[in-house]
Amino acid sequence: MPPLDTITAILRAALGLGTQPLAHDTPLLGSLPELDSMAVIGVIAALEDHFGFTIEDDDIHSRHFATVGTLQAFVDAKLAQADLR
Repeated sequence: MPPLDTITAILRAALGLGTQPLAHDTPLLGSLPELDSMAVIGVIAALEDHFGFTIEDDDIHSRHFATVGTLQAFVDAKLAQADLR
């Protein structure tokens, strides 16, 4: 599983959050005004660039952006899927 620090660093950079605290249970979609539909695209692009996987349109669901932890679990699943190929 990618470290929580990696996911939070990507979120901070993509959303311009500075040093705003982000924990595993921090709500994202609907709770962070910075995380609008365009920002989601930016986060996805940053995740793809950093981890080297591709996220297809059909893979994107709001449940993955519910909390920092659900986003981390989504990234972990994508990495596991990439390892199986």
